[in-house]
Amino acid sequence: MEDKKPLSPHIQIYRWHISSLVSITHRITGIINIILITIICIWASLLLLGESNYEVMKYFLSSLLGKFFILGLTWSFSFQILSEVRHLIMDLGYGFELRTSKITGLIVIIGSIVLTIFFYLIGKNFI
Repeated sequence: MEDKKPLSPHIQIYRWHISSLVSITHRITGIINIILITIICIWASLLLLGESNYEVMKYFLSSLLGKFFILGLTWSFSFQILSEVRHLIMDLGYGFELRTSKITGLIVIIGSIVLTIFFYLIGKNFI
């Protein structure tokens, strides 16, 4: 009888680690950030067409959905920046030990949330 075991680890048997979560999230936030930067550039371009376009965007950003959008944008950028710093340190040859990798992964995840809250508290009076 033929052996039906998978040739490589897959989602059903693979144990998730902090490093894999950070790696996958880093890739996803990278794609999201490219899209968001494009939207920000289009918004900035709309400002050239007149003040009414700015008022529409200001109205959107003042809404609950707009504030959620800004928080998501802030978290995505914060996560990406912290993850890039982690990768830079790893490119220098540090942080590959299992314990260090877990700690730096947690720093990226928790740090991005803390930075998002920090930026929210600073900017809540501006929008």
